[in-house]
Amino acid sequence: MKLKKLLPELASNLIDLGYEKAPREIQTLAIPKIKSGADLVLIAPDKNGKTNALLIGLIQQLKQPFEEAPRAIMIVSSREKAFEAEEQFQILAKGTKLRSFVAFDQGILQYQKDEIYDGLDILFVTPKRLTELVNINGVPMTKIKMLVVDDAIEFLRHSNHAILHRIADGIKNPQIILAANEWSNKFEDLEERLMKNPMIIEAE
Repeated sequence: MKLKKLLPELASNLIDLGYEKAPREIQTLAIPKIKSGADLVLIAPDKNGKTNALLIGLIQQLKQPFEEAPRAIMIVSSREKAFEAEEQFQILAKGTKLRSFVAFDQGILQYQKDEIYDGLDILFVTPKRLTELVNINGVPMTKIKMLVVDDAIEFLRHSNHAILHRIADGIKNPQIILAANEWSNKFEDLEERLMKNPMIIEAE
C-alpha cells in the first residue's frame, strides 16, 4: 500500500497502526481501485482485511466533511458489526473530521432520522433499518456517491436486494462495492442491474 498517495491524516493513522509493515493482500489490491472510482466485488476470507480495505477507501474518497447530506452508505449485516465498523472508521479517519452515524434495528427511528439530517458524511446501517429509513425519507440521497455492502452474501441471503435497487436507481452514478468471503452467483444480478463494468478482486 503506497501511503504517500493517501490523505496525510489517513496515512499517518495507518503508520501509527502498523499497516505499512504488513498490509493485507486484499487491501493492497482493492484500495487503488476504490480510489479510481470503479465498481468492485471484493472476495477474501473472513478476517482478511476486507472491511478495513472498504473503510480506508471510503475515507480516501470522502476526504473531509462536506455539507449536511451523507455521501456514503455502508450496509452491514448486524448492529454489532455496524458499531464495530464505525469504531474502526473513527480510528482510521482521526484528524479528517469526517462525520459518521450508526442506524440499526430496534433503535428509535425518528431519532435516527433526526441525527442523519443533522449532518454526516457516512451512514453505517443495517438492511432492515435502511429500508425503514428510506420509507420515511429518513436518508437524504442527493449527495450519495458511494454505496458499499459488507457481508454481501448475508445481505442477499435475506432478500435485501430490493432496497439496494431502490437506492441505486434513485441516485446518479454511485460507486457500488460489494464485499464477501466467497463468490455467489447472486452477485451476477447486481452486476448486470446496478454496477458499471465491475471489477472482481480476489485474495487469499
